[in-house]
Amino acid sequence: MQVFKQLFKKKQARLGIDISSTAVKVIQLDRVRNGYRVVAYAIEPLPPGSVQDKNIVDQEAVAAAIVRALGKARTKLRHAVLAVPGSATVSRVVSVPGSLKEFELEETIKLEANSFIPYPIDEVSLDFEVIGKTAANPDNIDVLVVATRSENVDSRVAVCELAGLTTDIVDVESFAVENTYKQMIAPTLSEEERTLPVALLDIGANTTTIHVFDSDGIIHTREHNFGGYQLTEEIARHYEISTEEASQKQRSGDLPEDYTRHVLQPFIDTAATQIERFIQFYYSAGQGGNIGLLLIGGGTANTPGLIERIAKETGIPARLANPFMNTQRASSVSAEALANDGSALLIASGLALRSFD
Repeated sequence: MQVFKQLFKKKQARLGIDISSTAVKVIQLDRVRNGYRVVAYAIEPLPPGSVQDKNIVDQEAVAAAIVRALGKARTKLRHAVLAVPGSATVSRVVSVPGSLKEFELEETIKLEANSFIPYPIDEVSLDFEVIGKTAANPDNIDVLVVATRSENVDSRVAVCELAGLTTDIVDVESFAVENTYKQMIAPTLSEEERTLPVALLDIGANTTTIHVFDSDGIIHTREHNFGGYQLTEEIARHYEISTEEASQKQRSGDLPEDYTRHVLQPFIDTAATQIERFIQFYYSAGQGGNIGLLLIGGGTANTPGLIERIAKETGIPARLANPFMNTQRASSVSAEALANDGSALLIASGLALRSFD
Protein backbone atom coordinates (compact mmCIF):
# COMPACT_ATOMS: atom_id res chain seq x y z
CA MET A 1 0.00 0.00 0.00
CA GLN A 2 1.30 3.43 -0.94
CA VAL A 3 0.35 6.55 0.98
CA PHE A 4 1.30 9.50 -1.20
CA LYS A 5 1.08 12.14 1.51
CA GLN A 6 4.73 11.43 2.23
CA LEU A 7 5.63 12.69 -1.23
CA PHE A 8 3.98 16.09 -0.85
CA LYS A 9 6.30 17.79 1.60
CA LYS A 10 8.93 19.26 -0.72
CA LYS A 11 7.86 22.21 -2.86
CA GLN A 12 9.41 22.64 -6.30
CA ALA A 13 8.42 23.46 -9.84
CA ARG A 14 6.70 20.53 -11.53
CA LEU A 15 5.21 19.73 -14.91
CA GLY A 16 1.53 18.95 -15.17
CA ILE A 17 1.20 15.92 -17.47
CA ASP A 18 -2.22 14.79 -18.65
CA ILE A 19 -2.25 11.42 -20.44
CA SER A 20 -5.56 11.15 -22.31
CA SER A 21 -6.79 8.58 -24.83
CA THR A 22 -5.50 10.54 -27.81
CA ALA A 23 -2.73 12.88 -26.63
CA VAL A 24 -0.18 13.81 -24.01
CA LYS A 25 -0.51 17.36 -22.66
CA VAL A 26 2.39 18.97 -20.80
CA ILE A 27 2.42 22.38 -19.13
CA GLN A 28 4.75 24.35 -16.87
CA LEU A 29 3.40 27.26 -14.80
CA ASP A 30 5.06 29.93 -12.70
CA ARG A 31 3.39 31.91 -9.94
CA VAL A 32 3.51 35.67 -10.49
CA ARG A 33 2.15 38.64 -8.55
CA ASN A 34 -1.32 38.66 -10.12
CA GLY A 35 -1.75 34.95 -10.72
CA TYR A 36 0.14 32.55 -12.94
CA ARG A 37 2.33 32.56 -16.04
CA VAL A 38 2.50 29.87 -18.71
CA VAL A 39 6.21 29.12 -19.08
CA ALA A 40 5.89 26.28 -21.59
CA TYR A 41 3.39 23.76 -22.90
CA ALA A 42 2.88 21.21 -25.65
CA ILE A 43 0.24 18.78 -26.86
CA GLU A 44 1.51 15.64 -28.59
CA PRO A 45 -0.83 13.13 -30.31
CA LEU A 46 -0.62 9.50 -29.21
CA PRO A 47 -0.47 6.56 -31.62
CA PRO A 48 -3.93 4.98 -31.96
CA GLY A 49 -4.53 2.27 -29.37
CA SER A 50 -1.65 3.19 -27.06
CA VAL A 51 -4.18 4.26 -24.39
CA GLN A 52 -7.53 2.46 -24.31
CA ASP A 53 -10.36 3.32 -21.93
CA LYS A 54 -7.82 5.50 -20.08
CA ASN A 55 -5.57 2.47 -19.48
CA ILE A 56 -2.02 2.67 -20.81
CA VAL A 57 -1.55 -0.25 -23.20
CA ASP A 58 1.76 0.67 -24.88
CA GLN A 59 4.09 2.25 -22.32
CA GLU A 60 6.93 2.82 -24.79
CA ALA A 61 4.66 4.67 -27.24
CA VAL A 62 3.29 6.90 -24.50
CA ALA A 63 6.78 7.58 -23.10
CA ALA A 64 8.01 8.50 -26.58
CA ALA A 65 5.11 10.94 -26.94
CA ILE A 66 6.02 12.55 -23.60
CA VAL A 67 9.63 12.95 -24.77
CA ARG A 68 8.43 14.62 -27.99
CA ALA A 69 6.14 16.91 -25.98
CA LEU A 70 8.99 17.91 -23.66
CA GLY A 71 11.09 18.71 -26.71
CA LYS A 72 8.36 20.85 -28.24
CA ALA A 73 7.78 22.67 -24.95
CA ARG A 74 11.53 23.18 -24.51
CA THR A 75 11.26 22.76 -20.76
CA LYS A 76 14.09 21.65 -18.54
CA LEU A 77 11.89 20.47 -15.67
CA ARG A 78 12.08 16.77 -14.95
CA HIS A 79 9.65 16.48 -12.02
CA ALA A 80 6.03 15.71 -12.85
CA VAL A 81 2.51 15.59 -11.46
CA LEU A 82 0.23 12.95 -13.01
CA ALA A 83 -3.41 11.98 -12.58
CA VAL A 84 -5.51 8.84 -12.62
CA PRO A 85 -9.05 8.98 -14.06
CA GLY A 86 -11.84 9.66 -11.62
CA SER A 87 -13.64 6.56 -12.90
CA ALA A 88 -10.70 4.46 -11.66
CA THR A 89 -10.90 5.78 -8.10
CA VAL A 90 -13.06 5.23 -5.04
CA SER A 91 -13.55 8.15 -2.66
CA ARG A 92 -15.43 8.73 0.55
CA VAL A 93 -15.53 11.28 3.36
CA VAL A 94 -15.07 9.63 6.76
CA SER A 95 -15.35 11.12 10.24
CA VAL A 96 -12.63 10.25 12.75
CA PRO A 97 -11.59 11.58 16.17
CA GLY A 98 -9.79 14.91 15.89
CA SER A 99 -7.40 14.00 18.70
CA LEU A 100 -5.58 11.34 16.66
CA LYS A 101 -1.85 11.78 16.12
CA GLU A 102 -0.52 11.55 12.55
CA PHE A 103 0.46 7.88 12.68
CA GLU A 104 -2.82 7.01 14.43
CA LEU A 105 -4.76 8.90 11.76
CA GLU A 106 -3.03 6.94 8.98
CA GLU A 107 -3.80 3.61 10.63
CA THR A 108 -7.43 4.61 11.23
CA ILE A 109 -7.80 5.69 7.60
CA LYS A 110 -6.44 2.33 6.42
CA LEU A 111 -9.03 0.52 8.54
CA GLU A 112 -11.84 2.77 7.30
CA ALA A 113 -10.76 2.33 3.69
CA ASN A 114 -10.78 -1.42 4.06
CA SER A 115 -14.53 -1.30 4.63
CA PHE A 116 -15.47 0.42 1.35
CA ILE A 117 -12.72 -0.37 -1.17
CA PRO A 118 -13.95 -3.16 -3.48
CA TYR A 119 -10.56 -4.82 -3.99
CA PRO A 120 -7.75 -6.17 -1.77
CA ILE A 121 -6.14 -3.44 0.30
CA ASP A 122 -2.63 -4.63 -0.64
CA GLU A 123 -3.44 -3.81 -4.28
CA VAL A 124 -4.37 -0.23 -3.47
CA SER A 125 -2.69 3.18 -3.61
CA LEU A 126 -4.29 5.43 -1.03
CA ASP A 127 -4.28 9.11 -0.14
CA PHE A 128 -6.30 11.26 2.24
CA GLU A 129 -6.82 14.91 3.13
CA VAL A 130 -8.30 16.48 6.24
CA ILE A 131 -11.26 18.68 5.25
CA GLY A 132 -12.23 20.15 8.62
CA LYS A 133 -14.36 19.58 11.69
CA THR A 134 -17.37 17.28 11.44
CA ALA A 135 -20.50 19.45 11.54
CA ALA A 136 -22.48 17.02 13.66
CA ASN A 137 -19.60 16.32 16.05
CA PRO A 138 -16.98 19.08 16.59
CA ASP A 139 -14.67 16.59 18.36
CA ASN A 140 -14.28 14.72 15.06
CA ILE A 141 -12.74 15.72 11.74
CA ASP A 142 -13.90 14.91 8.22
CA VAL A 143 -11.27 13.26 6.05
CA LEU A 144 -11.50 12.73 2.28
CA VAL A 145 -10.11 9.29 1.42
CA VAL A 146 -9.26 8.41 -2.19
CA ALA A 147 -8.05 5.02 -3.40
CA THR A 148 -7.23 3.39 -6.73
CA ARG A 149 -5.70 0.11 -7.80
CA SER A 150 -1.92 0.42 -7.64
CA GLU A 151 -1.60 -0.68 -11.26
CA ASN A 152 -3.34 2.55 -12.34
CA VAL A 153 -0.64 4.54 -10.60
CA ASP A 154 2.28 2.26 -11.42
CA SER A 155 1.67 2.30 -15.19
CA ARG A 156 1.72 6.10 -15.28
CA VAL A 157 4.79 6.37 -13.07
CA ALA A 158 6.58 3.79 -15.23
CA VAL A 159 5.81 5.75 -18.40
CA CYS A 160 7.29 8.91 -16.90
CA GLU A 161 10.39 7.02 -15.79
CA LEU A 162 10.84 5.80 -19.36
CA ALA A 163 10.61 9.42 -20.48
CA GLY A 164 13.31 10.44 -17.97
CA LEU A 165 10.95 12.08 -15.48
CA THR A 166 10.45 11.72 -11.74
CA THR A 167 6.84 11.55 -10.55
CA ASP A 168 6.34 13.55 -7.37
CA ILE A 169 2.56 13.49 -7.06
CA VAL A 170 -0.27 11.36 -8.42
CA ASP A 171 -3.59 13.20 -8.34
CA VAL A 172 -7.12 12.51 -9.60
CA GLU A 173 -8.34 14.09 -12.84
CA SER A 174 -11.50 15.55 -11.30
CA PHE A 175 -9.49 17.15 -8.48
CA ALA A 176 -7.14 18.66 -11.07
CA VAL A 177 -10.06 20.23 -12.95
CA GLU A 178 -11.42 21.59 -9.67
CA ASN A 179 -8.01 23.12 -8.97
CA THR A 180 -7.98 24.83 -12.37
CA TYR A 181 -11.53 26.10 -11.94
CA LYS A 182 -10.97 27.54 -8.46
CA GLN A 183 -7.60 29.14 -9.10
CA MET A 184 -7.70 30.17 -12.76
CA ILE A 185 -11.30 30.28 -14.05
CA ALA A 186 -13.53 31.32 -11.13
CA PRO A 187 -11.59 34.58 -10.55
CA THR A 188 -12.49 35.63 -14.13
CA LEU A 189 -16.25 35.17 -13.59
CA SER A 190 -18.52 38.02 -12.61
CA GLU A 191 -20.27 38.14 -9.24
CA GLU A 192 -23.56 37.49 -11.01
CA GLU A 193 -22.16 34.41 -12.78
CA ARG A 194 -21.04 32.96 -9.46
CA THR A 195 -24.43 33.32 -7.75
CA LEU A 196 -25.74 30.13 -9.42
CA PRO A 197 -23.93 26.80 -9.90
CA VAL A 198 -21.47 26.70 -12.81
CA ALA A 199 -21.10 23.54 -14.89
CA LEU A 200 -17.78 22.81 -16.54
CA LEU A 201 -17.95 20.10 -19.21
CA ASP A 202 -14.66 18.52 -20.27
CA ILE A 203 -15.36 16.82 -23.62
CA GLY A 204 -12.66 14.22 -24.17
CA ALA A 205 -12.15 11.73 -26.96
CA ASN A 206 -14.47 9.07 -25.59
CA THR A 207 -15.98 10.54 -22.44
CA THR A 208 -17.44 13.83 -21.28
CA THR A 209 -17.05 14.71 -17.63
CA ILE A 210 -19.43 17.22 -16.10
CA HIS A 211 -18.27 19.09 -13.01
CA VAL A 212 -20.73 21.40 -11.23
CA PHE A 213 -19.39 24.03 -8.82
CA ASP A 214 -21.02 26.32 -6.30
CA SER A 215 -19.37 28.86 -4.01
CA ASP A 216 -18.11 26.08 -1.72
CA GLY A 217 -16.52 23.95 -4.43
CA ILE A 218 -17.46 20.93 -6.48
CA ILE A 219 -20.94 19.53 -5.82
CA HIS A 220 -21.33 17.05 -8.69
CA THR A 221 -19.02 15.19 -11.02
CA ARG A 222 -19.80 12.36 -13.40
CA GLU A 223 -18.32 10.79 -16.52
CA HIS A 224 -20.60 10.06 -19.49
CA ASN A 225 -19.88 7.97 -22.57
CA PHE A 226 -19.70 10.58 -25.30
CA GLY A 227 -16.70 12.32 -26.84
CA GLY A 228 -15.12 14.01 -29.80
CA TYR A 229 -13.83 10.78 -31.28
CA GLN A 230 -17.37 10.15 -32.49
CA LEU A 231 -16.81 12.93 -35.05
CA THR A 232 -13.65 11.21 -36.29
CA GLU A 233 -15.57 7.96 -36.66
CA GLU A 234 -18.36 9.73 -38.58
CA ILE A 235 -15.81 11.28 -40.96
CA ALA A 236 -14.28 7.84 -41.55
CA ARG A 237 -17.67 6.23 -42.12
CA HIS A 238 -19.08 8.95 -44.37
CA TYR A 239 -16.03 9.21 -46.63
CA GLU A 240 -15.06 5.53 -46.39
CA ILE A 241 -11.57 6.14 -45.06
CA SER A 242 -9.67 4.86 -42.01
CA THR A 243 -10.02 6.61 -38.66
CA GLU A 244 -6.30 7.44 -38.81
CA GLU A 245 -6.80 9.24 -42.12
CA ALA A 246 -9.93 10.92 -40.79
CA SER A 247 -7.98 12.19 -37.79
CA GLN A 248 -5.25 13.58 -40.04
CA LYS A 249 -7.84 15.38 -42.18
CA GLN A 250 -9.40 16.90 -39.08
CA ARG A 251 -6.03 18.29 -37.98
CA SER A 252 -5.19 19.65 -41.43
CA GLY A 253 -8.69 20.86 -42.28
CA ASP A 254 -8.51 18.96 -45.56
CA LEU A 255 -12.18 17.95 -45.73
CA PRO A 256 -14.71 17.96 -48.61
CA GLU A 257 -17.16 20.83 -49.21
CA ASP A 258 -20.12 18.83 -47.91
CA TYR A 259 -18.39 18.07 -44.58
CA THR A 260 -20.14 20.78 -42.56
CA ARG A 261 -23.66 19.89 -43.71
CA HIS A 262 -23.42 16.10 -43.80
CA VAL A 263 -21.00 15.32 -40.94
CA LEU A 264 -20.15 18.27 -38.69
CA GLN A 265 -23.64 19.68 -38.13
CA PRO A 266 -25.20 16.30 -37.23
CA PHE A 267 -22.35 15.74 -34.75
CA ILE A 268 -22.92 19.20 -33.19
CA ASP A 269 -26.64 18.46 -32.86
CA THR A 270 -25.90 15.14 -31.20
CA ALA A 271 -23.35 16.72 -28.83
CA ALA A 272 -25.83 19.41 -27.75
CA THR A 273 -28.53 16.80 -27.14
CA GLN A 274 -26.12 14.68 -25.10
CA ILE A 275 -25.03 17.61 -22.95
CA GLU A 276 -28.67 18.53 -22.28
CA ARG A 277 -29.14 14.93 -21.11
CA PHE A 278 -26.07 15.14 -18.82
CA ILE A 279 -27.48 18.31 -17.24
CA GLN A 280 -30.85 16.67 -16.67
CA PHE A 281 -29.04 13.78 -14.98
CA TYR A 282 -27.45 16.30 -12.61
CA TYR A 283 -30.86 17.79 -11.82
CA SER A 284 -32.37 14.36 -11.21
CA ALA A 285 -29.61 13.62 -8.68
CA GLY A 286 -30.84 16.59 -6.63
CA GLN A 287 -27.34 17.69 -5.65
CA GLY A 288 -27.64 21.41 -6.26
CA GLY A 289 -29.55 24.33 -7.72
CA ASN A 290 -30.17 25.45 -11.28
CA ILE A 291 -27.07 25.88 -13.42
CA GLY A 292 -26.45 29.49 -14.46
CA LEU A 293 -23.43 29.09 -16.75
CA LEU A 294 -21.89 26.36 -18.90
CA LEU A 295 -18.14 26.28 -19.51
CA ILE A 296 -17.18 23.97 -22.38
CA GLY A 297 -13.72 22.44 -22.28
CA GLY A 298 -11.69 19.69 -23.89
CA GLY A 299 -10.20 19.54 -27.38
CA THR A 300 -13.67 19.30 -28.95
CA ALA A 301 -14.76 22.62 -27.41
CA ASN A 302 -13.26 24.61 -30.30
CA THR A 303 -15.51 22.89 -32.87
CA PRO A 304 -17.11 25.77 -34.83
CA GLY A 305 -20.72 26.31 -33.81
CA LEU A 306 -20.69 23.82 -30.93
CA ILE A 307 -20.92 26.23 -27.99
CA GLU A 308 -23.68 28.28 -29.62
CA ARG A 309 -25.67 25.11 -30.33
CA ILE A 310 -25.25 23.90 -26.72
CA ALA A 311 -26.51 27.23 -25.37
CA LYS A 312 -29.57 27.03 -27.64
CA GLU A 313 -30.33 23.41 -26.71
CA THR A 314 -29.97 23.89 -22.95
CA GLY A 315 -31.23 27.46 -22.60
CA ILE A 316 -28.15 28.20 -20.45
CA PRO A 317 -25.44 30.75 -21.36
CA ALA A 318 -22.34 28.89 -22.55
CA ARG A 319 -18.78 29.82 -23.39
CA LEU A 320 -15.34 28.32 -23.79
CA ALA A 321 -13.60 27.08 -20.63
CA ASN A 322 -10.35 29.01 -20.99
CA PRO A 323 -8.11 28.94 -17.89
CA PHE A 324 -5.70 31.45 -19.44
CA MET A 325 -7.94 34.52 -19.85
CA ASN A 326 -5.99 36.53 -17.26
CA THR A 327 -2.77 34.52 -17.36
CA GLN A 328 0.59 35.84 -18.45
CA ARG A 329 2.77 33.82 -20.82
CA ALA A 330 6.45 33.52 -21.66
CA SER A 331 7.53 35.18 -24.90
CA SER A 332 8.18 31.72 -26.37
CA VAL A 333 4.50 30.75 -25.91
CA SER A 334 2.25 31.74 -28.82
CA ALA A 335 -0.82 33.70 -27.70
CA GLU A 336 -2.85 32.34 -30.63
CA ALA A 337 -1.84 28.73 -29.98
CA LEU A 338 -2.56 29.06 -26.25
CA ALA A 339 -6.01 30.52 -26.97
CA ASN A 340 -6.79 27.56 -29.24
CA ASP A 341 -5.39 24.91 -26.90
CA GLY A 342 -6.41 26.34 -23.52
CA SER A 343 -9.67 24.39 -23.20
CA ALA A 344 -7.75 21.13 -23.70
CA LEU A 345 -5.35 21.90 -20.83
CA LEU A 346 -7.79 21.89 -17.92
CA ILE A 347 -6.39 18.74 -16.29
CA ALA A 348 -2.75 19.45 -17.08
CA SER A 349 -3.03 22.98 -15.64
CA GLY A 350 -4.62 21.73 -12.43
CA LEU A 351 -1.76 19.27 -12.04
CA ALA A 352 0.89 21.92 -12.64
CA LEU A 353 -0.76 24.08 -9.95
CA ARG A 354 0.22 21.43 -7.40
CA SER A 355 3.71 22.96 -7.56
CA PHE A 356 2.39 25.79 -5.39
CA ASP A 357 0.62 23.78 -2.65
